[in-house]
Amino acid sequence: MTTTLALANQKGGVAKTTSVASIGAALAQAGQRVLLVDLDPQGSLTFSLGIDPEELEVTVAEVLLGKAVVRDALVTSEEGLDLLPANVALAEAEENLISRTGREQRLRVALAKIADEYDWIVLDCPPALGVLTVGALSAADEVLIPLQAETLSHRGVGQLLDTIHDVRRFTNPDLVIRGVLATMYDGRTAHARNVLAAISETYDLEVIDPPIPKTIRFAEAPAIGRTILSTARSHKGAEAYRDVARVLMAGR
Repeated sequence: MTTTLALANQKGGVAKTTSVASIGAALAQAGQRVLLVDLDPQGSLTFSLGIDPEELEVTVAEVLLGKAVVRDALVTSEEGLDLLPANVALAEAEENLISRTGREQRLRVALAKIADEYDWIVLDCPPALGVLTVGALSAADEVLIPLQAETLSHRGVGQLLDTIHDVRRFTNPDLVIRGVLATMYDGRTAHARNVLAAISETYDLEVIDPPIPKTIRFAEAPAIGRTILSTARSHKGAEAYRDVARVLMAGR
């Protein structure tokens, strides 16, 4: 059975793309068949996996516009992760989708044709609550919310939850909120611990354990087109993502 997991947060800089790549790599190391989907016109996930977005002729943009099927656009990273990539063409595609019939369901329909080839499909949503994010939430079984453990970072959670509520009401009634993943976490500070407690109490959301520690290693890995799970296999950050992957697999 395939589980489609969307990582969504309209706030940028919360390690969303890093989490998609790292969770994907951790699931693959655990023997799972994994497809990652880049839904950000900046192509950050694509770039971070060592693939030049500007050299791609077929991407998720063409898939969403019905000009190509998923299989035509798939690429494989050096770590062996399958990827449905993105580049700047997705920005124009997003504008075109606004007036297209079935825009919220296009990703779900496209992925359904290859879903049985994977155990997990992990979606990297853009830092916005527009057509692309709504399409991802409409295609997902579960949504995970990466969140920096700082006060200002969780102010937009309510707006995201409103969007999830609307998606459940109109396009995907079975969407499950898997929880919040704390990123860039410094457990030495009372502030970080208090933020996690406030999120749990305010929004009644599960906080996935363990939190992801703050480390420069996460910035270093994409520079060579890999994830921390291959550049620093025994680092606490890599181990944290492996633990998160185990939690996700146990919850299936």
